[in-house]
Amino acid sequence: MSNSITDVPGIRVGQAERTGEGWLTGVTVVLAPEGGAVGGVDVRGGGPGTRETDLLDPRNAVERVDAVVLTGGSAPGLAAVDGVVQRLLSAGIGYPVGGPGEVVPIVPAAVVFDLGRGGVFGHHPDATLGSEAYDAALAGPRVAEGSRGAGTGCRVGGLKGGVGTASTVLPDGTVVGALAVVNAVGSAVDPATGELYAARHCEPRDLAGLRRPDPADVAAARDRAAAQPPPQPPLATTLVVLATDATLTKAQCQKISGIGHDGLARAIDPVHTMFDGDTVFTLATGRRPAPDRVGFHALLVAAATTVTRAVARGVLTADSAGGMRGYRDAFPTASALGSSG
Repeated sequence: MSNSITDVPGIRVGQAERTGEGWLTGVTVVLAPEGGAVGGVDVRGGGPGTRETDLLDPRNAVERVDAVVLTGGSAPGLAAVDGVVQRLLSAGIGYPVGGPGEVVPIVPAAVVFDLGRGGVFGHHPDATLGSEAYDAALAGPRVAEGSRGAGTGCRVGGLKGGVGTASTVLPDGTVVGALAVVNAVGSAVDPATGELYAARHCEPRDLAGLRRPDPADVAAARDRAAAQPPPQPPLATTLVVLATDATLTKAQCQKISGIGHDGLARAIDPVHTMFDGDTVFTLATGRRPAPDRVGFHALLVAAATTVTRAVARGVLTADSAGGMRGYRDAFPTASALGSSG
């Protein structure tokens, strides 16, 4: 197991980004297995930017989705979805609406706000970048963490945010995985200790070598924060995709997405602000049987904790960029890995 969302059989992840010359943004694509996955979503916060999320309402007709796109660029960044849709359409993948090859790809999406963080406000992902992320998903199962894909231009509180992933295997063999794009108005770090809020919920493999930073690091971080003006505009949004190989209904997927927000609340403070559009998607591939009530409860518990762990990974692995310090640079005594240099 790789401790990533791709531990769920059939789930693939691809990422593409643009950096330099005013760019600091990217796209992350989560591909469902052949035949799609049952999908659900829960959107919270006052500033969401989404596409096709209404389709995932359990009252609506389409059951399965083909991919989920997470992208930078705020609302203009939704243009990246077109590249993924065109790739799926060319492959004949989508909701059948007629004869052979007559399909409509189902691709829900959500955005983070990262405009201007690379220097040029108008630089945002487009269909070409979306296509590149789709192609990368076909190349292999490894999920690159940190300042990659939609995490490229992310910020969390006063630090650099990024992409993180984690997975959990339940006693019955069911797998649940999470991928988080951490970009929040709130902070992921306890200002009194410099520790990640999420750390107490993590497994040793998530934060290998991590320890409480020295008081000097904590004091220096507080001084830097006090000297910095608040970011303008204070816009953000954290995005999550949860996946499992269990057989679930759309309503159950929606419930898991809601519980996923509890995982965010353990890792980010404050969360779901009026300046965030926090969105959690859930994909159920159906390769394992449907859980009973006790099994579904266990899946909910695991989903929330796995989200928290993915957020921690997204913060810990992010490199400094765009004037934003990564956690390892802000608290160099906390990590055996040292600073990102």
